[in-house]
Parts: sequence; structure tokens; C-alpha cells
Amino acid sequence: MKKTQVAVIGGGPGGYVAAFKAADLGLDVTLIDEEAHPGGVCLYRGCIPSKALLHIAKLLNEARAAEKWGVKFAAPELDLDRLRAWKDEVVAKMTGGLGQLVKARKLNHIQGRARFVAANTLDIDQADGDKSQLQFDYAILATGSRPAVPGVFRIESERIVDSTGALALTDVPGSLLVVGGGIIGMELGQVYAALGSRVSVVEMLPGLIPPADRDLVKPLHNKVAERFDEIMLNTQVTNLQEGADGLTVELKTPAGSTESKTYDKILLSVGRVPNSEDIGLEHTAIAVDERNYVQVDGQMRTAESSIFAIGDLVGAALAHTASHQGALVAEIIAGHDKLVFEPNAIPNVVYTDPEIAWCGLTEEEAKKEGRAIKVARFPWAASGRATTQDTNDGVTKLLIDPDTDRILGVGITGSGAGELIAEGVLAVEMAALATDLQHSIHPHPTLSETVMEAAEVHYGLSPHLYSPKRS
Repeated sequence: MKKTQVAVIGGGPGGYVAAFKAADLGLDVTLIDEEAHPGGVCLYRGCIPSKALLHIAKLLNEARAAEKWGVKFAAPELDLDRLRAWKDEVVAKMTGGLGQLVKARKLNHIQGRARFVAANTLDIDQADGDKSQLQFDYAILATGSRPAVPGVFRIESERIVDSTGALALTDVPGSLLVVGGGIIGMELGQVYAALGSRVSVVEMLPGLIPPADRDLVKPLHNKVAERFDEIMLNTQVTNLQEGADGLTVELKTPAGSTESKTYDKILLSVGRVPNSEDIGLEHTAIAVDERNYVQVDGQMRTAESSIFAIGDLVGAALAHTASHQGALVAEIIAGHDKLVFEPNAIPNVVYTDPEIAWCGLTEEEAKKEGRAIKVARFPWAASGRATTQDTNDGVTKLLIDPDTDRILGVGITGSGAGELIAEGVLAVEMAALATDLQHSIHPHPTLSETVMEAAEVHYGLSPHLYSPKRS
């Protein structure tokens, strides 16, 4: 029986950050993960490989668009094996780097799968076939999530892939149905469209990227309408059959009728479910809700006071949120017991073309809460830098408290929105006022200016967009 102060179960962005932080704070840490190096789904089968492929998609799309700017390229030739190898090299470089950081911190890293057998003891099935037990003073659960698979899609078929299968890039199908118009579906749909697939998307809700405000999504919708074969909203897949020609789906339309269509492949991207089963929670006091998410308090502490849970497992389905929670928990275990997870702004980014990013309060949330807000929008049609890049369809908007002028939320659609949103996060977290953004000098010509100009629009003082002045 080995012992450790802190056992971290899961090596994703939440788990490895928690382990690294705890080690840096002088704690004895054991990290248990099924991969040879930390990284988790984000690094192996999510954020990083998808962004590598999205970079390729952007390159292909810009090369095609360049003809109207006076530069014509020959049709691209895809070497799928080399493309796949490059994506894998990116992943290997990142995971290998994390492996070196494990060694530098002298962490005890066990490759294997851990299960609770008591509130302070883990059984570990190691990758080398050995079994061991580990006692701990504290544990941090960071076991992540996996793609959800609705019943109609639970058939054995190589033609149905989830995000992991899509990122494997085994081929470029002639036709691809993306089931789910959320972030993963839109990102990977654009990748395959750029590589040459005829892409269609089906979404059961009225719009793409459901969590985002509609004005932010509109430029993306317009773009994919040009590049995809079809966008089917308020539509559900009710039946599925595989034949020699592909997968035939029955679609229930908004009118209530049924249509049948056939595709070479289906990309299933309808959300994720937490990995809370088969980890021995029944041997602890840890509680889960009706969707199997682990229940925690403001310190990420479960009903078992010595066990914490973070990331996807508690419904925080963003890598940077999990990392923040992991670092927080490490500090709490190290003795900073007054800390609480209570951010005012968590950035959300959709890495499509154009990108969409938002943080803090959204217009949809304000409507549901009956909360009074002022909205200031600066269209990128009035941005010099956006015009030079032919990205005039973007928009930057601020959600402002009408009584105090405090920035409550920020939304951006356009090239580099994922980078630009960081200023919005800082503004919301620091309770900045619209005047703070207005009077902060931004470089010209840049897209970052649109944040300042949105604040100027709020006061009716934008030099590049006429609007009535406010007192």
C-alpha cells in the first residue's frame, strides 16, 4: 500500500494543472492517467488537433478567396497521410513537453486507471498489467467526459464517427452529415468542407451555436451557408440505416414531415457526458445529479470533504475553466482555505471562420433574467483593419449596465475573436466601465480597436460610426 498527500485522477487540462500546482506548492502528488503523458482529451483528441486542422482549413479557404484580391493559386493537392502526420506531430510535441514537466517536478506519474475502493483508497490497474493500491489524504477527480451517443446512432458502423474519429482523418468522405450544430460540429464541419467534403448539418434547435447570441452567430451562419450543402434547423434524425451506398437517415422537418437522405459518413456531435461511472463513487459519499455530473460546492469540494472534482466531470466543459479550477483546488489543499471558484467572466470561443467569442453576461441571459442592459455594437464594416483583411462581416459588442456604465459582457465575431476576447474578460472581471475602454488607447489599425470603438458607440462618440450622442 503506497501513500500520497494528493492523488489526481485524470491528466487533462484540469488534472495536470492541479497536479503541477500542488507540486509547486510543496505537496507530495501522484497523478494517475491512462495516457503515457498528461494532456487528456483536449490535447490528444480535442482542442489541439482540431486547431491544427482548422489552421489548414483557413489556409485552404484563404487561398481560394485570394483570386478576388488578384492572386490566383493552382488547385491544392492534399497529401492526407502527411496532413495527418503533421497533426499527430503537433500532439506529440505538446504531450512530450508535458511529460518533461512531470519529470522536472518529480511527480509520481502512474499510467493506469484508478477506482475508489474506500473514501481514502484507490485501486489502480496499471498499463503494464500490474495492480496497486494508493492511500491519499486528498484526491482531485478530473476524469473528463466522452461524446454522447443518442439511441438512434447506437449501431456498429465505421461510417459513424464522433469528434475523436473525425480528428483521426482516415479519409475525406464525399458527403458528410454533421449531427449537431454546436461548437464541435461547426469546427469540424468547416474542416471537412475545406478538405473537399459536401457537408450538411442538422440541428434540432432553431439556430447554430445555441449558447451564443444570435447576432454573433449570424456571420458564421452566412459563411457556412455558402460552404455547406445544407443547414437543417429545427430538424431531428429519427431513424438510421446503413446500406451499400452509405447511411440513410430519416429527418423530421419543422413542418412535421419526414424526409430520407443518404450520406457517406455521419459526424456525431451532440454534446458530451461525464466520465463518472466505473470509478468507484459508490464507495464514497460523493453525489451525482440526474445527468451523472458530480456535485460540488464553491470550492469544488464533493460531499466527501477530502475529495474534490473539476472540469467536465462537474459540467465545466472548457479546458481553461478546468485548469483554473485545478489550480484553485491545489491552493485550497495547500492551506488557502478561503478561496472560492467565482469568476465573473469565463470566455467561450468557437474557432470557426469567422471565430465567435463571448464572456460575461449575454443578451439572451439578460432577457431571461429580465435584466436591464445597454448594448453597444461596432460593426467591422467600419474597421480599417477588417477591411484590409476582407473580414467586414464581424461585430464587436458590449453589454453595459445602464445605471453604472459597468461592462457586464462582451461578444465578438470575426477574425481572431478568440484572442480579442481576453480584453473583454479583463474588463468584466475588473468591473471596468465603458469609459475605461473608451479612454484606453488602442493601436491603429487593429481589430482590437473595435473594443474601444464599441465603447465610443455607447456614448455616441465613435469617429467611424455615426450614432446619437448620450448625455
